[in-house]
Amino acid sequence: MMFVSGLLLSVLLLYPHTPAHGGSILALPGEYSHWLNMRSIMEELVRRNHTVTVLVPDASPSINFNNSHDAARFKFLVFKVPFNRAEVHGVTQDFIHFSMYESHVSTVLQKLMKIREFLHRVTELGMQQCEAIFKSRQLMATLQDAAFDAVLLDPMVMCGDLVADVLGLPLIISLRFSFGGVMERHCGHMVAPPSFVPAAPLPYSDRMTFVERFLNTLTYVWTSVVTEVFWRMTLDNYYSEVKGITTSACRTMGKADIWLIRTFWDFETPRPILPNFKYVGGLHCKPANQLPEDMEAFVQSSGDAGVVVVSFGSMVTNLTTERADVIAAAFAQIPQKVIWRYRGETPTTLAPNTKLYDWIPQNDLLGHPMTRAFVTHGGTNGLYEAIFHGVPLVGVPLFGDQPDNLARLSHRGAAIILDFNHLTAIELKEALQAVINQPRYRSSMRRLSTLHRDQPVAPLSTAVFWVEFVMRHGGARHLRLASHDLNWFQYHSLDIGMAVLFAMITSAALCWALGRRCLQGCRRPGREKSE
Repeated sequence: MMFVSGLLLSVLLLYPHTPAHGGSILALPGEYSHWLNMRSIMEELVRRNHTVTVLVPDASPSINFNNSHDAARFKFLVFKVPFNRAEVHGVTQDFIHFSMYESHVSTVLQKLMKIREFLHRVTELGMQQCEAIFKSRQLMATLQDAAFDAVLLDPMVMCGDLVADVLGLPLIISLRFSFGGVMERHCGHMVAPPSFVPAAPLPYSDRMTFVERFLNTLTYVWTSVVTEVFWRMTLDNYYSEVKGITTSACRTMGKADIWLIRTFWDFETPRPILPNFKYVGGLHCKPANQLPEDMEAFVQSSGDAGVVVVSFGSMVTNLTTERADVIAAAFAQIPQKVIWRYRGETPTTLAPNTKLYDWIPQNDLLGHPMTRAFVTHGGTNGLYEAIFHGVPLVGVPLFGDQPDNLARLSHRGAAIILDFNHLTAIELKEALQAVINQPRYRSSMRRLSTLHRDQPVAPLSTAVFWVEFVMRHGGARHLRLASHDLNWFQYHSLDIGMAVLFAMITSAALCWALGRRCLQGCRRPGREKSE
């Protein structure tokens, strides 16, 4: 017993992956599904004896800092902003409503104007939040005195990278992707050749036609130009003002030690990756728990037909009466029972086989052995839960990255995609019958599930390991490219090109001069002889 005790003590002392003392993390999470995803990382950090402080505005529309369950695990540092929750929620809902109901009948100009309006409103609120942080001496003093080990940031939060920079702390970024991959390409220096790396949100595979590669290249250029102009007109001057030196938002974000990318190679197309980019898709996935008694009874009542789970995400609170009636009419025509997360007015076509819930334990339902299909908008969190449990999909993309997400699963034979504004009850019924009754859909999804689960380390453990790695070593600068220290002239080797061009011109000039002199020397003796 003494030998075993001594051996265990030695292992605990020598085991390098867990700090002897818990660290302290400052977290700046995004809203809605972004908050749910990052909370998985924070909960695991707390479980490993770390302290997590969540910096959150009092107008947050989705982070309930008064929730006793979360308050028992995290320290919420709430700061006051000059706007309220209704304003933030209103901006989000306006954009969602436009994307769902108006975008498909709008001209390109109208879409661009709407996007411009949305960006203006979001930027205005974001800059006010930045001001609330940096102009509060008390808040900044509290952050300085807390002696955090690192910052965990969702770049959805404006100026979060600047907070880490001002505090002099290592930075870990957690994101799915930025549109066009601008943050990753420009700020993180991720290599993304447009010939085989599709730019989100284009629904292309990595094997594109000439036209698709052409449009992909244009998307890269367009998103790069627009984003750079946006940063220069809004954030760069503010970052320079706060820092007291000339800097930029992209340069500050590029100081991130680790980028946690919330996707994986079961879902993502192969591409070059950097050593400080870690793919951790599905980190929130876990085995299913027991359902509530009433829900379990409803599921069991479905018999051999099974159940269909339906959810359009945390940001879509309801649908128009017409769309809800069409969807409910489709569910009425299938033999399965349907569990639908829906908060709107009860559809007139709702059948007894369909039950509405304000909230559902989505992961537990998808992991239930009687679940046959998942009707979803295509959010990354829900898709990874479906992949984890091997449930085929009927996808109805609504906005944002959802068309891109669902296209990836459709390319892999695990989903059928329908158009939200044009789908009929018959189309939805037939799509459900196909993914339920045709084995190839479930087979494809189970293959993706096998690939997802077949990893040397679970995604959540990988994510938390790299957070702890950054805390243990005070950063991960050895993993960052030296390109971050080069100017654009050096980065694109234009100085080398100029030097080579100068050498070629000089050599050509010398050869021409030497040749001319030789020719003149050859002609001169002949002339003297003739004379």
